[in-house]
Formats: sequence, structure tokens, C-alpha cells
Amino acid sequence: MRFRVLGPVSLSPRTPSAAKPRALLATLLVHAGEVVPVHSLIDELWGTEPPRTATTTLQVYVSQLRKVLADGRDEGDGGDGIDKRDARRNEQRIDARRSDARRNELRIDARRRDRGSVGELLTRAPGYLLQVPDGEFDLPRFERLRTEGRTAYQEGDFGHASRLLHDALALWTGPALSGIPHGVRLESAAIRLDELRMEVLEQRIIADLRLGRHQELAGELLALANEHPLRETLHAHLMVALYRTGRGSDALRVYGKLRRSLVEELGVEPSPALARLHERVLRRDPSLDWQPLRDTAGTSTAPGTDAGTGIRTGAATGTGADPGSSANGAGRDGGSTARGPEASRRATAQTTHTEQTGHTEQAGPARQAGHTGQEGGRPLLVPGPAPVLPAVTPGFVGRHEELARGERALRGSAGRRPVRVLAVSGSAGVGKTSLALQLAHRVADLFPDGQLMMRLRGPQGRPLSAAQAGATLLRRLGDDTPGAPSTDPEEVTDRLRRALHGRRLLLVLDDAASVEQIRPLLQAAADCAVILTSRRSAAALDGAEHLLLDAVRPDEAVELLLAAGGERMAQDPVAVAEIARLCGCFPLALRVAAAALTARPHTTPAALAGRLRDERTRLGVLREGDLDLRSSLMTGYQEVGPALQRAFRLLSLAPAPDFGVWTAAALLDTDRSVAEETAEELVRAQLLEARTDGHTVRYAFHSLLRVLATDLVDGEADSARTRRDTVERLGRTYAALARHADRRLTPGRDWRTSLEPAPTPTPTGMEPDAERIVGANPLRWFREEATGLVEMVRQTHAAGLWPLVWQLAGAAEGYFHTCAAWEDWEETHRLALDAALRAGDTEAEAVIRYSLGDLAWQRREADRAVRHYTDAQHAFKLAGDRIGAARCRIGVADILLGQGRLGAAARRYGRALALCSAGRDSRGVVAALNGLALVNLRQGRKEAAMRQLAQCRRAAERLGDRRWAEYIRRTAARLTSDAPRRPAHAAHAVEVRPGMWLIGTAAPAPALTRAGAA
Repeated sequence: MRFRVLGPVSLSPRTPSAAKPRALLATLLVHAGEVVPVHSLIDELWGTEPPRTATTTLQVYVSQLRKVLADGRDEGDGGDGIDKRDARRNEQRIDARRSDARRNELRIDARRRDRGSVGELLTRAPGYLLQVPDGEFDLPRFERLRTEGRTAYQEGDFGHASRLLHDALALWTGPALSGIPHGVRLESAAIRLDELRMEVLEQRIIADLRLGRHQELAGELLALANEHPLRETLHAHLMVALYRTGRGSDALRVYGKLRRSLVEELGVEPSPALARLHERVLRRDPSLDWQPLRDTAGTSTAPGTDAGTGIRTGAATGTGADPGSSANGAGRDGGSTARGPEASRRATAQTTHTEQTGHTEQAGPARQAGHTGQEGGRPLLVPGPAPVLPAVTPGFVGRHEELARGERALRGSAGRRPVRVLAVSGSAGVGKTSLALQLAHRVADLFPDGQLMMRLRGPQGRPLSAAQAGATLLRRLGDDTPGAPSTDPEEVTDRLRRALHGRRLLLVLDDAASVEQIRPLLQAAADCAVILTSRRSAAALDGAEHLLLDAVRPDEAVELLLAAGGERMAQDPVAVAEIARLCGCFPLALRVAAAALTARPHTTPAALAGRLRDERTRLGVLREGDLDLRSSLMTGYQEVGPALQRAFRLLSLAPAPDFGVWTAAALLDTDRSVAEETAEELVRAQLLEARTDGHTVRYAFHSLLRVLATDLVDGEADSARTRRDTVERLGRTYAALARHADRRLTPGRDWRTSLEPAPTPTPTGMEPDAERIVGANPLRWFREEATGLVEMVRQTHAAGLWPLVWQLAGAAEGYFHTCAAWEDWEETHRLALDAALRAGDTEAEAVIRYSLGDLAWQRREADRAVRHYTDAQHAFKLAGDRIGAARCRIGVADILLGQGRLGAAARRYGRALALCSAGRDSRGVVAALNGLALVNLRQGRKEAAMRQLAQCRRAAERLGDRRWAEYIRRTAARLTSDAPRRPAHAAHAVEVRPGMWLIGTAAPAPALTRAGAA
């Protein structure tokens, strides 16, 4: 190994002698392949008080380190198959072998070029990146051996697991990252690596215990227990090893010494698991004995016998069992015979927790029988101790309702039998596995034959086939008979059915890929209960109870952050609440965020929240060590086909948090039925959520999945074109639907609608079914789509789609007016005015300025309103739009009416009435007649006002505008009912438009108030 951090930090052939360059090397090595920012390196080398020359000094250290790396590459080239000393000797024989030497030199140069970036320290903004080949670095090799060893153990290959884990430990030469000063990063890394070493050591010890190597382990464990006097797991291993070598009294003394240490130093008793192990040693529980499995010849390897040679290495167990007998006394075959390395894999595959504590529940009837006979010509497994589950996830919080529901389902309730299958589904990172483990531990008392957890995917995340899953489960149950077919699904199912017959087990099948994968397992496990977790809903399973997990509640998210993040989280509750929100209350995201804060003692929760606010980098922030939220979310995306992957990406461009089927159809450029089926497929894959109010269904992304999807869109080769085409397609659909809804909500408001060309057809050649989509309640449609409509104005403006900008803004004006949505009205029309000016479209500019005048009038900004109306009237004249100019006259007249300038207002109303009547603008006629009626009312001509109101009402009814018709009815009723009895101040409050009141008539600028839409 050329690069070493698992012990004293070293670099072969020469390690920097000064402390800080070595610390720099170590920091870059533990982050090999990653860019380490300059400020982080300075913090690591000098802490919180760096010298003024820190940056320059760091550059000097980097230069020195590059020279050392370059020297190492030069010396390392000779090890690639061409010895440099041989090359020099060749050169000395120039006359005889000149050409050979030259060829050697060329080969060396070629190898150096090929290795150009290997072992190099590169400058990459905002810091430095060290590239190190895995084959020359002890840390990645250790991690690879660790992963392979754990996989071999989980598959029941304990001999191979022991060898791999032993090789991993052999890479260590001392405490991690020793021999250098530690800053924050190196201290955290050293703690993590030393803990990983202990994890691998304990896993190797467990594998050796499974192989019966108790005698060899006893001495090693005595030393380890002395070195770690308070580590309960090591003492548990030692007690089991001593007990199985006939030293039960020594095992009891180990427990007594540990208990005294815990009580005296920490004031606590040993854990319940260790206390149970102590009790079992006291009563010489037979299930503590090592229990090898019989091979096809009926022979066994005795406890204390080396699995490979059959040589006895220690005393028999405390049960007095004969070496030729099975540990549970199930029979006698006359002696012990060596069986080769594969014998080690025939022990019952328990979980790590079982071997750590030696704790198992009493076996049920089938297990106690110790059956070792044959059935159907094939040997059956010899049951070992009951399998148990891994420990629950540390820091598990919340999920009280889900746990209660799951426990009721598995235990049964009044009048309801327990379910056999509980299917827990939810998107990646939502906490399915943690909840399943928590629930399984709660109901452990129901399953005397034990509980077993099995992951239904391989090391690379690929789903196991049904046959592979069944064969793995058989090995975990202890049935690993040589020659047993493992690829024939029917054969595997048949063997599994016999192995599980009569056993009351709880199986936790984790991360199922499909119903097809698990159905054979469920058919075989008819006597067992099953907790199944999967991203996809297993709705096709008959008789299963389904539990769908979503993000946790905000208060539970905060509780999880506080539990996982420690004291610093608790110091800033505001930042913690924001972190929970930015993490979408996703359990995995919350745990990664807490880990990120823990790994950076110099960072505050507020700083972490600030880094999470930027959606473009949020997923990158939520990565710490082997916790990577993006990788977890990507698993669901990678499992669906290319068509659904494309849909997942495109639907993330929806402008609103949720959207309907018609939006999906526009985004996907397809018809409604195909879009709906695609969206439902994504819902089943847990990549999309479906929400309903009982009438309509809308779809939405979880916030983190939307971030992932938009990130994937940005990563496409032609992402800009994709975004523009999608925005244009959806913008046209929005505009068509909004125009239809506007005509229903405010008939006649847009006098140009009947004169405009039909909307440009969508690329599919189909217009949206506006009547069905908008329905009979256009106001409700606007309220549902207002957020998306405003965002579409922003997006079309950003894309430079100028006509769509003013079409969308104009179509929403009636809704903005009706609901007094002044902020959205202002923003959209400012963008629309900019678009019209950029496009040089005079008519569009006139329409937008006229609308801005109405907005200013509602806001009591009389001068600003007059400017907009005047500019709009001028533009309408240039465009030849007489009706538009007449509407502007009405707007100015309304302002004059409010200022008490009744004569000027009446002249403008009269002129506008003539123009609108001539142009058959019914809405303009209604507004002009209403204004004249109000003028006559103010001048005391009540009868004239009543006649004009009657004309106005008839015009509104012909137009089909119920709001205006009802407003006129109310106004007329006030004039004819109790006018004499109205208080003096009420005489100065007049409703001048539906829901708009004029307060006071004598002041130059009376107040307008919004009383609400009628």
C-alpha cells in the first residue's frame, strides 16, 4: 500500500517529515476523490486562529506534497513489470542491446502517461482534489473487504466472511490517522474509522463463533475485554466463547467483573440482553451450545473442532455432549469426520445481534424436536437457535399511529383475526425498514420460533429473483444441503415450504421489488407472519394489510433532528424547524442533515439551513459518509422504464405544487387518458403522489423528489430546449383554459376575444376540453390554478415567449379583479407590459395599460390610474380599436365621479356609451349606463338614475353576467326601500361596481374599499 491512513499516516516511498504537510496529506486522503475547500484545509491545519499568511503557507505545503507524489510515481513505475535497474544495466550494454533499452524507456514513458492523473494533487475550485488509485490506498481496500465480508456473512458463508474480515483488519497498523495533529475533520474521521475497525473486528469474531473457533477466540477476547473494559458486546462474545469451551465459571466471572465496572464507573447495570445471557449461562441453557448441522452422511463437526481439519482444538461444551453427537443430543453417529470448508456454512444463519449476546428465545415445538431425518429423499435442516432481528434503528421517533395500526393488524383485535402479511410501502428514504424493525420487536412475543429479516436485493441493489430469494432464506434458516438446486423456483419453494412447516416465525422481507418476487416466498411461508417493505404498493397480494408511509409530521421531524443532532440542534429551534421543512420531513433526509451537522462542529444549524435553501445544491448537501439521499431517491427512478423516467422529469416542470391530468397531458405532449395512466404508474412507483378532495384528483411531487427530477432535467444534453418547448406547450394550454374560464366568470370583459384567432393547437393536434376541465364553476378553477397561472407568466417571460406572456396575464385579469388579488395582478401585468414593449405590439401594450389603470383605480391611486388610462387610450387609437378607447374613457370617468367632478364624468360616460353601443360592446354599455346612473343619483335625479339602472340591468342579463345583474338589483333596491331612514354617513357610501364601494363624495380623492365579490 502506497497511501496509508489505517494507522500512522504514511506515503511510500517518502512521507513528509513536517507535521502540517502530513496533516494536509491525511485530510486530502480521507476525502480522496472529493474537492476539499481551501477554507476547510486552513481550519484543519490552524483551527479558528489561522495566521495572516495561511493561504500562502497552504500553497507551499501543496507544492511540497506534489513533489513528494511526483517522486513516488517515478519510483513506482519500475514496479509495473519493468525494473529500472534492469533498464540501467541494459543501457550499460549499449553496443549489444541499445535497441532493447530504448524500447524499455518508451514503455516506461507510456506507462507514466497512462498513469498521469493517478496519485496527483489537482487544483479544483474552491480547493484541491487528491486522486488516489484504490489499489494503492488502504482505506478503500478496507471498506471493500468490509462490505464483501458483511455480504458473505449475510449469505451464510461464514468461512469466507471470516477470511475477508481478517484481511480487512490486517491492513491496520495502529490507531487511525495517528502520528499527526488532528483538527476537527481529522478527529471526526479518526473516531469514525476506529469505530469501523471495531465493527469489523466484532463481525469477524461473530463469524468465527459461528465456525466453532471458540478456543482460539478465548485468548483474543480476554485481551480485547481488558483493552475495552466497558464494551458489553466484546464481553458477551467472551462469555459465549468461554462457555462453549467448558469454562462456564470463567464466563460468570467475566460478567461479574463487567457489572462491577459499569456500576462503579457509570452507575448503570448491564444491558437486558447481557443480563439474559448471564442467566442462561447460570442455568446451562442448551441453546447456548454450538449447534453444527449434519451433512448428507449424517456426520457432524463437534464443538471445538476445526471445521476444515476435524482436529479437536478445545474441550467439549458444558453439556457433556459426545464429540460425535450434535450439540442438542439429537442423535449419535459414531464419531466426528472432517467435512471441508463448506461445513462452516451449515449453521443456522442468525443475525448479528444473536451472536453478540447469545440471546435467543426458547424454540417452538418443531425446533425443540431437533428433527434430523429425511423427507422425500433429501435431508432436512437441523434447527439451531431461533433467529432474532437486528437492533432497532437508534433515535427512532414518532410514527405512533402507524405502529399502533401495524401492531393491531399483527396481533388481531376484537372480532378481527391477525393478518398474515403486513405490506409497508412508501418512497425511498421514508423510513420503511426502520418502522418494520420497530414493529417486529414490538410483536416478538407472538413468535416463539424467532424473527428473521432478509433483504430482497443484492449488494448492488439489484432485485433477487424469486428463486434466489428463496435459496437465501433457506441458507438463513440453516438448510444448505450440497447439491440442492437453487435456480428452480418450484424446487426452492418446495424445500422452503418444508423448512418452515409448523414454525411460528416472523419474517421481515425488506425492499421487495415486485409481487412476482415475493409471491413464492409467501406461498411457502404459510405458517409464518410476514412484514413486507417495498417502494411499490403490493396491492395485488390477497389478504394483505397495507400501510402506506409518508413523510413524518413536522413536530416529529423536529424531534428526530433533536435526537440525532445533539445539543447544537436544540440551541436554535427556528433553524431546526426550517431544516425539517427543507428536508420535506423525510426521515432519511433528516438523519443526513443531523449527521452533516455532527460532522462539522464549527457549523451552526442556521448555517446548515442556509445551505439547504438552494434547491440546486440541496441534494449535494444531504450527503454524509455512506448516507446519500440522492442515491437513495435515485433507486426508485432507476427501476422504472425510460418512458416513465421521461415523464418523471417532465412533470417536475409543472408550475404549481400540484397539478391536474390536463397539466400532465400538456407536459407530456399526449392525450388525457395516456397522461392519467402514466401519472398513476408513477404513483404506484412512489415517484408521485395523488391527492383528492372527493371530486377531482391532483398529482404532486414530494419536495425532494421534485428537486431530484428538475436536477435530472438540467442534466440532459438539450435541457434548455426541453424546458422552452415544455413551457410553450403548457403555456398555450393554460391560456386556452384561462380564456374559457374568464368568459364564464366575467362575460364580455375582454371585448377582443371574439376577434382573436383561435389558440395555436398543441403539438398533438388536440385542444384541451375546456368545458369539462373548467366545469360550471370557473372561479373554483381559477383558485385551483392561480399559483400555476402566475408562475406560467413568469416562465413564459423568462423563455422570451412574449405573446404568451400577455395572453396569460390578460386571461387572468377578471379573476384578479373579482378576488382583489392585487399583488398577482401587478406582477403578471408588469411582465406582460414588458413583453409587449419588447415585441413592439401596440395593441397588447394598450390592453395591459388599461388593466393596470383598473388596478390603480382599485388601489385608490387616482393619478397613476389616469396616466395608465390616458396612455392606453392613445395606444388603442393607434391600433384602431375604438372599443378599447371607449373603455379607457369609462375608466377616467369613474375617477372623475369619485372626485365629485360630475359634469366631466357624465360627458365621458355619454361618449363611451355611444361608442360601445355602436361597437356592440355589451360590457361597455353596462359600465357606461351604470356610471350615468350614479351621476344622476349624485345630482339628485333619482328617476333618471332608476331608468338608467333598469337599462343597465337588462344589458347585463343579455350579457349573461349574473354578478353585474345582481349588483344593479341591489343598487335599485337601496334607492326604493329605506333611503330616507339611512344614517347620514351611509349616504356617502355607494357601491359603484360589484363589490367596490365609494366612501365619501366631497373629497378630491375619495376612498375605495373592497367589500368582497357578490
